[in-house]
Amino acid sequence: MKKYINTGSKDTRSGFGAGLTELGQKNENVVALCADLIGSLKMDDFKKNHPERFFQVGIAEANMIGIAAGLTIGGKIPFTGTFANFSTGRVYDQIRQSVAYSDKNVKICASHAGLTLGEDGATHQILEDIGLMKMLPGMTVINTCDFNQTKAATIAIADYHGPVYLRFGRPVVPNFMPDDAPFIIGKAILLQEGNDVTIIATGHLVWEALIAAEKLAEKGISAEVINIHTIKPLDEDAILKSVAKTGCVVTAEEHNILGGLGESVSRTLVANNPLPQEFVAVNDSFGESGTPEQLMEKYKLNNQAIVEAVERVIKRK
Repeated sequence: MKKYINTGSKDTRSGFGAGLTELGQKNENVVALCADLIGSLKMDDFKKNHPERFFQVGIAEANMIGIAAGLTIGGKIPFTGTFANFSTGRVYDQIRQSVAYSDKNVKICASHAGLTLGEDGATHQILEDIGLMKMLPGMTVINTCDFNQTKAATIAIADYHGPVYLRFGRPVVPNFMPDDAPFIIGKAILLQEGNDVTIIATGHLVWEALIAAEKLAEKGISAEVINIHTIKPLDEDAILKSVAKTGCVVTAEEHNILGGLGESVSRTLVANNPLPQEFVAVNDSFGESGTPEQLMEKYKLNNQAIVEAVERVIKRK
């Protein structure tokens, strides 16, 4: 299997900005809406190059979702941009009624998700958004791991018809996925083969899972690592194929333990092949102010937490 190497750390939100810029050049139906956070969402280039297709809505997120839903009626492909907290919790009713229920082709693009938002604290660090969005019928939920994958996902969802929630982050993180890797919605990526345990990770925890796998190898434990970028629809075949070999699984995500990737994997296992599972996630709590590194350490969302979860789950086999 390919050994993944950090080719230079970048923020995933810049991957979104780069993807949106490329889309603006090649798809005239793509339009962008922002709720007063152009710089934070890296939408500057799209606005500069296509001012007639950019709408600054201001601090009026519910209105932004309504406008986006309306634009789809004329054949446009709207990308909305704001923080994950404002992209979901603040506007859930509008998304449910005007986008999901109405099956509108809106791409809800959310930055600054999870604890790695950092110093802005608990009020902005949404940890429930994956759960909120995956419960909506017809909503596709994507959580990317690095700059390259976020750029590729942004481009891919423009060609996918239907509502999409695209989740990414604020901090600079390792960029390790190939820049030419195809992004296939709903298709997991096997990063490393192993025999003793399956580690299923999403978002910023994918790189931590790869580091954990190296540490486990030093202990004589062979870990299979899967990058689940699409949480809904979930690639159940990839999960079941892996766990049939390893016999146990650890899920890792920067999200509440309730409602996220881990629960989706559990449902798959219960329905098909019940096996031991351990969770690396925030344990039913809000976050707090701190640096991303401090918070990931305190809330046990790093490679060491994954190693410890693996050691626990193997004992349960």
